[in-house]
Amino acid sequence: MASGLFDSPATALRGQEVGSDEHAYRALAGTAIAAGTLALLSPLAFVDWWLLAVPAIGIILGLVAWRDITRRPEALTGVRLAIAATLVASVCLVGGVGFLSWVYAAELPEGFERIHYGLLEPPEGTPAAFIPESARAIDGHNVLLKGYMYPGKQQHGIRQFLLVRDQGDCCFGGNPKITDRVLVHLEDEKGITYTPRQKKIAGRFVVRPTAGRDGIEGGVLYHLEDAFTR
Repeated sequence: MASGLFDSPATALRGQEVGSDEHAYRALAGTAIAAGTLALLSPLAFVDWWLLAVPAIGIILGLVAWRDITRRPEALTGVRLAIAATLVASVCLVGGVGFLSWVYAAELPEGFERIHYGLLEPPEGTPAAFIPESARAIDGHNVLLKGYMYPGKQQHGIRQFLLVRDQGDCCFGGNPKITDRVLVHLEDEKGITYTPRQKKIAGRFVVRPTAGRDGIEGGVLYHLEDAFTR
């Protein structure tokens, strides 16, 4: 009789353990959570080229999560999240590439050409103020140049400023090389407001060595005349 009393609960317990397998806890895959987070941040792909990495990584994590959950359905869950994150990130990646490509094409005015600071640098072993042939070749051309405004005392209504190569020169007190600076002369009398963000400036490129004046130490070699922002 005693044996029967003890056997019954044990049998019931074993039955509960077997039945509980159908409702076993499954963890939400960490890669699915990460993919979902990056999917929410994926619209950043429309801001700049390097931010395309956000949806790209989101797609990879979404596919990895999808694979892991499929292989271990008894332990992991979150397949819907992984699929949704992958789709959202894919849309943002494709849309970002298309939008940035359109911006890149539209920013160049008709009859202008893109240039970069590498064309303005002197060959190795020559004086720092040496003007290379690559710079003389575009003298008088209408060009588009991207750079950063070198900060000065004036913050608004700026019509003349130095456009320098990188943020290290303009934002952290650096003294840019003479070939890494271009003196911009805006055609708009209203001028522009200073910003630490990259600027796209179009204008007529002129090679004209000018001694330091108007607070510009060291002078300049290059100018952008009749310039305007893009």
